[in-house]
Amino acid sequence: MLISISRNLSKACSLQISRNAHKSTNFSSNHQQCNSYLFSVGKVTGNSEFHIANAYFRQHSYRKFSYSSNGSKFGGFLKWYLGILESRPFITKGISSSLIFAAADITSQIITLPSFGCFDSLRTLRIAGYGLLIMGPSQHLWFNCLSRILPGTDVFTTVKKIVMGQAVFGPIMNSIFFSYNAALQGRATIYHVNVSGETREEVVARLKRDLLPTLMKGLMYWPLCDFVTFKYVPVHLQPLVNSSFAYLWTIYLTYMASLKKVGAD
Repeated sequence: MLISISRNLSKACSLQISRNAHKSTNFSSNHQQCNSYLFSVGKVTGNSEFHIANAYFRQHSYRKFSYSSNGSKFGGFLKWYLGILESRPFITKGISSSLIFAAADITSQIITLPSFGCFDSLRTLRIAGYGLLIMGPSQHLWFNCLSRILPGTDVFTTVKKIVMGQAVFGPIMNSIFFSYNAALQGRATIYHVNVSGETREEVVARLKRDLLPTLMKGLMYWPLCDFVTFKYVPVHLQPLVNSSFAYLWTIYLTYMASLKKVGAD
């Protein structure tokens, strides 16, 4: 019976501390008071049960406070991110998109890089630049435009948004991506020899070769992602969720963009 009472007492102390943790910074003092009380009761009564409860209390309360503290840190970061997302939507969505695109390209290179190859950091910077300057701002404009043209999250409205995305936004952004990457991927100095990007004719030939297969594969991936985004995610967070889904897609996209130009050996 004593062990039951002491455990209930320790749980009550722990619960009270966890409730007041966000209101007071004096957690250490409150914890020590409960801890000292359990220890003193055990010392006076000579009951080992209170010593057991004391140990239980220390373990339980610290674990609970640690969980609350970690949750508070995550909540603080989320609150900060949502704040700058509201005050500076273009730059915030651009930076978020660039980080996701850079991570996707690094993953793509790790998967496809031969054992004797070297990592292409310029390619990653190029892909990150696309996310920062083009994809992030474009997503902001596109999702806000759709929310005004097609308000609501019912199934029929969501399907119409998906169709518009696959028929309009997807082809345009994929075309821009292939053209941007093709025009810039050769503009560097390699072994003291200036190498220019692909010509207009070469870019057009690349689009004819790569764009349609890419769009067809996108039909197997994006409709489900778009359904979740349009149906369940608030408008101001839709670009971030879309870019998160784009992580896997960009691994494939950067692989396609890194293929040799048409007619190259």
